[in-house]
Amino acid sequence: MHAPRHRTLSPDKAAIFKKIDALMPELETIYIDLHQNPELSMQEVRTAGIAAAWMKKHGFEVHEKIGKTGVVALLKNGDGPVILLRADMDGLPVKEKTDLDYASAQTGVDRFGQSVSIMHACGHDFHVTWLMAVGRLLSENRDTWKGTVMAVFQPAEEIGAGARAMLEDGMVKRFPKPTVSLGQHVIPMPAGTIGYKSGVAMSAADSWEVKLFGRGAHGSKPQNSIDPVVMAASTVMRLQTVVSREVAMADSAVVTVGTLQSGFNENVIPDEALLRLNIRTFKENVRQRVLASVKRIIDSEAQASGAPKPPEYSVISQFPLTVNDEAATQRTMEGIGAFFGAERVVTVEPASGSEDFGLFGTAWNVPSVFWVIGGTDPELFARVQNGEDPSVMPVNHSPFYAPMLHPTLRTGVEAMLAASYAWLD
Repeated sequence: MHAPRHRTLSPDKAAIFKKIDALMPELETIYIDLHQNPELSMQEVRTAGIAAAWMKKHGFEVHEKIGKTGVVALLKNGDGPVILLRADMDGLPVKEKTDLDYASAQTGVDRFGQSVSIMHACGHDFHVTWLMAVGRLLSENRDTWKGTVMAVFQPAEEIGAGARAMLEDGMVKRFPKPTVSLGQHVIPMPAGTIGYKSGVAMSAADSWEVKLFGRGAHGSKPQNSIDPVVMAASTVMRLQTVVSREVAMADSAVVTVGTLQSGFNENVIPDEALLRLNIRTFKENVRQRVLASVKRIIDSEAQASGAPKPPEYSVISQFPLTVNDEAATQRTMEGIGAFFGAERVVTVEPASGSEDFGLFGTAWNVPSVFWVIGGTDPELFARVQNGEDPSVMPVNHSPFYAPMLHPTLRTGVEAMLAASYAWLD
């Protein structure tokens, strides 16, 4: 892809960006409220209600409870393109340790039935606020554009279930076909900058839950057992060879065992162990090979241990590759660059994180563009780039992750508004 060509905003559109100043106090209040009140995946009732009420107030036709808690808000303004603008709403089962004055103290019950703390550790509070702001600005300035805006407030991105749930609830049949699907995400990058990648932009991700079966016994008589703890430990260690010995150097993959649970007492050998795994890849052929290797190793370790029955597998989540259409990315970034200037719009490497955003474009067979917004103190980012310990710079999903409120709040509004005008022009 060529670097985005220089474009300039027309005077009437440039004037709209100046109106963001007057919105900032209200947007900051909304953001802080959302940050203090995060909700887990598929539980975003309060957040969805706030978004729905705001969009109704500003003239959108609002449809609620799409895919359980999703919101679709439509604003029709004559003939023209249909742009889908997406924000995800869910928080994470993470105990916040940011020391912010408005840190979350919320708790809840997660999808596994566990009592957990809840935090917006991935910036979805920013995403919701940005889309609410852009919805209002476009509604109040309809003389500057023609077409239809479809604002999608999506649940359950963190578990890869929200986009699917909304689509399975009939989005494709119930709402107009978009011309393009647009989304953005805050990440650790210098605040005030925008990053993009044409083509494959984010990895595919597969998460499995695996039960291993053994035979319980007294801790003093291991000869009477088939120990699932040893079976699980051996499995975890052997899985480390998948990437190091079965994936080519020119390719890449990640295999992570995030959960290993077995037993309760030190002198009781249990009869089951539980593993939860996450696999990330950038190519479908690599994905298929890695998944097959992971299953082969787990099955083989169980057999080698004399397990009374084969492991049981269940899919926890599945994220597709996030692929940005080249022509649509060019057009979108030209629009964003028209406002920010070329020095603030930079190319980035494909991210190992994953998203379900691309499912909307795939379902309608339309181009998608997903870009990132920097939220990190530029001086801190530069120090880490120059060799300082990376642990001083918290990343998404960390209990210490707290993107700078300013200028991140404004930058995200400006970027999504500029991207919208690139298509509503």
